[in-house]
Amino acid sequence: MSHSLNIVSFDIPFPANYGGVIDVYYKLFWLKKAGVKIHLHCFMYGRQPAHELETLCEKVYYYPRKTGIGSNLSLLPYTVKSRQSKQLEENLLSNDFPILFEVLHTCYLLNDERFAHRKKIYRHSNIEHNYYNELAKTERGFIKRNFLKLEALRLKRFERILHKANLILTVNEKDTTYFRENYPEVPSEYLPSFHVHETVSAMPGRSNYLLFHGNLSISENYEAAEWLVKNVFSKLETKVLIAGLNPPAFLKDLCEKHGNIELIANPPSSEMTELIANAQAHILYTAQATGLKLKLLNVLFSGRFVICNAHMLSGTGLMANSSLLVAENANDFIVHIEKVLNLEYTPTYINERTEQVKRFDNVQNAGKLIKWVF
Repeated sequence: MSHSLNIVSFDIPFPANYGGVIDVYYKLFWLKKAGVKIHLHCFMYGRQPAHELETLCEKVYYYPRKTGIGSNLSLLPYTVKSRQSKQLEENLLSNDFPILFEVLHTCYLLNDERFAHRKKIYRHSNIEHNYYNELAKTERGFIKRNFLKLEALRLKRFERILHKANLILTVNEKDTTYFRENYPEVPSEYLPSFHVHETVSAMPGRSNYLLFHGNLSISENYEAAEWLVKNVFSKLETKVLIAGLNPPAFLKDLCEKHGNIELIANPPSSEMTELIANAQAHILYTAQATGLKLKLLNVLFSGRFVICNAHMLSGTGLMANSSLLVAENANDFIVHIEKVLNLEYTPTYINERTEQVKRFDNVQNAGKLIKWVF
């Protein structure tokens, strides 16, 4: 039996090159493989319409996001107000398919009585007010820091709209508990993020460098890189690469002070793939126990040893083992790094990793999604 589904995306999910859109794009890919007919609705701001999406969807709609000061003068979160669209309303009303709202920013229509009879699914990415509060703590700019604090307050108030959803799909187990406790009338199910990997592709062998990577324009990531440079990487003699999008000037200056640390700004995707595959160990650190860090999934499927702090694993169900090591402090990072530097990454480790990531199987998770929605 053929199923049809509306998906409302906060951004154009191609190219799939950052956390949120990776989940959306590969969700489209695997639902299409399973025979679901998708009507995709995308908000545009900075990205161009993508022909590649038309191969996965029955229809793709684009709506301009209303950025600017006008969308900030509202009790609604800026992230929500800027995504209101009459054309979206009309297009969703033109069919009777279930509607999957990708992240809280797209959920304005949950409260619209014209959609009261429709099945409405909320796809969680973070508990947004917590996420924005954490971003505010690490943001250096005064204006942006205060915007993030205000947005967190508005998002917390707006989140109550989830009472009108019929289903909540969470990316980690801890947040599933949060939604079940706060919205007990709405079923909440754990559904890990979709991603590019089908099998573990980590390469046997060893190399001579460590890697930290991420979108370095985001305060969560550049603060993590700064902490690691000051407390871990600068204490080592080992070669360290820090790679990612749009690193701030202060991080460039900090890395240049240390002969063993190289900052690679805006590497092409092919180069990033090689850096990830060939690194001896991936060093991951976050101050935020929020959502599911897709870079963690990326290195678990395609990298060798992984050393991270406990926040990185929060809510994932993943446990430390011989190739996934958890550090509680800077000294732990150093000890774990020195432990794995001279180890060969063998097929035994690869088999262990394959067992470890089974819960992130895209085919199985697409099947769960279809069962819950239809």
